[in-house]
Formats: sequence, structure tokens, C-alpha cells
Amino acid sequence: MILKDTYKRTIEKFSAFQVSDPINFDFPAEKYSKFKFGSTNIAREFGYALADRFINQLFKFSYSGKPIVVLPSAYSHIPTASYFMTIHFIDKLNQFLYENGYSPVETGKISRSITYREDYGEMTAEERYNLIKGDKFHVDEELLKNKILIFLDDIKITGTHERIIIKMLDDFGIQNHCYMLYFAELTDPAICPKTENYLNHFFVKHISDLYSIVHQEDFKFNTRIVKYILNSNPEACRLFLQKQSQPFINELYYKALGNEYYKFSEYTANLEAIEALVSE
Repeated sequence: MILKDTYKRTIEKFSAFQVSDPINFDFPAEKYSKFKFGSTNIAREFGYALADRFINQLFKFSYSGKPIVVLPSAYSHIPTASYFMTIHFIDKLNQFLYENGYSPVETGKISRSITYREDYGEMTAEERYNLIKGDKFHVDEELLKNKILIFLDDIKITGTHERIIIKMLDDFGIQNHCYMLYFAELTDPAICPKTENYLNHFFVKHISDLYSIVHQEDFKFNTRIVKYILNSNPEACRLFLQKQSQPFINELYYKALGNEYYKFSEYTANLEAIEALVSE
């Protein structure tokens, strides 16, 4: 699908999987939940799947050889789960470019000015828009000049985040050809947006469910798991922390500081418990 707006920009949108049933999915819901909470092996699997489908169903038929910049979903200090998916998407796309005599992509970052405690997955479309409509995104304009832009995210539910990205492009006067790519997309508007929350928590329903994820070698912190730990029941959090390694505790603490989660009173008790366990 190609859309034209008031600028000369063109936008093509692509999703590897379509969600048209609130319970049954064309991808493993348990894997999706683990991916959202830090499994980078699954991020690799998803990134490869998105790249393969994008290349074979759309990209290889129209690519002109123009330089490309790939941008994962916006974040401040702690990457999102989709950031790790993007890393592996880039690997597969670079392989295709190499095999066809083209240069590899560049990687950009969308910085965001506001950190939220709220979970988008629990919200309606209107609640999502009201939450982030005042957010400010920033990109390196020089990096993007005269290049194809590929924006990646894990799932499109209401399109609110995409609207903010397009507003950012308008604000910066960026008229490049753009791709908006998603691992999955909710295609039936009759389905409640809170289906995203069902997917996110298909496997992780309690902090104790994190054990089997964080104890794997492929685990990496992302925004979701840090917020989930900070927002958990203090006693359950204390028991969870007791079973974690010192490097895990230290990284969790410094990640929380970097995203300014100390500003939220709801996180105070658990953040203080983490701080008490930190060692130099």
C-alpha cells in the first residue's frame, strides 16, 4: 500500500503477519510474549522472518539502489524489544543487498523526549493517542538526507505511533521515500486494541514467569521488562531480586536511572529495593 501526503513523500506499509482473530495468531503467541520481555533469540527469529517476507514480497521488485537508513522504534536510554528485532532484520537485508551488489544500510535512532510508566498494550486507541500526542521525537536530519527510510516496529494496533512518526517527518520537512514495517498488524478494526496486551502477557503473567527468560544467555534488558519489574508487587519483586545475579541487579538499576524511572512514585519502593542490592 502506497500513500501520498501533502509533501512529496511516499510511504509504503508492510506487515509480515496480519492479526484478524483476537485469540488465534499466525505466529506463536508464547514466543511473542517472551520476545517482548527480552528474549533476543526470538527477536532474531522475528527479524529474519520480517526481512524475508519484506524482501520477497515487496522490496526486491522496486529497489533502485538508493542508500537506506533503518530506524527502530523510538526510545530514550533503554532500547525497546523491537530494537533487537531490527538488528537482525538489518543482517538479513544487508545479506540481500550484498548478494545483489548494493551497499549495506545505515542505522539511525529516533530519540523520544518523554518516558512513560503506562503500558500501551492495556489502552484503547483514544487513550494511546492522548498519552503520546505531546511526545517529541528527534532524528539526525543529516543522516537521512536523500535516502530511503525504513521504520520498524513489532506490532501495529491503532496506528497512533505511526501518526507520531509521520508528524515528526512533517516537522523536519523530511520528504524521503519511506517504508513502515511491522512484524504483525491488527487488520480487523472490530478487534479491541487490548489484544496487544493479551499477546504481550501470553507467557508473562507474573514476575515469577520472568525466570525462564532472564536466566537464558540471550536475554537483554528492554523498556518493557524494566518497567514490569519496577511496577510489580514489592514482595514479589523482592523475592525475584533475591534469585538474580549481581550483574543483573546492577544493570537493572542503571537502566532504570537512565530512563528516569525514579520520577514515578509507583516505582519508588522497588527501585529502592534494587538500589540497596547494587554493588560497585
